[in-house]
Amino acid sequence: MVTPHPPALDDSETTLFVGHPALIPGISTLLLAIVTLGLWLIVAYFKSIAISYRITNKRIVMETGVFGKRLEQIDLYRVNDYTVERPFSQRLMGTGNLLLKTMDRTTPELAVTGIKTDVVALYEQLRRATELDKAQRSVRVVDYE
Repeated sequence: MVTPHPPALDDSETTLFVGHPALIPGISTLLLAIVTLGLWLIVAYFKSIAISYRITNKRIVMETGVFGKRLEQIDLYRVNDYTVERPFSQRLMGTGNLLLKTMDRTTPELAVTGIKTDVVALYEQLRRATELDKAQRSVRVVDYE
């Protein structure tokens, strides 16, 4: 008699996005850079390099800080809801925001802002990866209302 084994967890991690927020995420930042004769770009540069995102099919890692670093990680099975924001000024610059609501106690909301990528395609990949990760871990979210 053969006893069935539970499905093995797939430990392979695939990177979906790695990067920083765009130096000029929207038209307002571009206009500010022009008005200040480019001096605002120095501030924008440090704001951009102070945040680093790494999104995989298993987790989201956000590292903040220039000198002192803080690392925040959220496993995808903890993500409950996604919001894609693409304001007009960001659409013109090819950037967007991805807002995540999670079951994580320390980070109930995570904003991946100003990234220069196809945010809608990233959302679709992330949503599929989240559902797959929840299924592999046998996680079910129950909404009481």
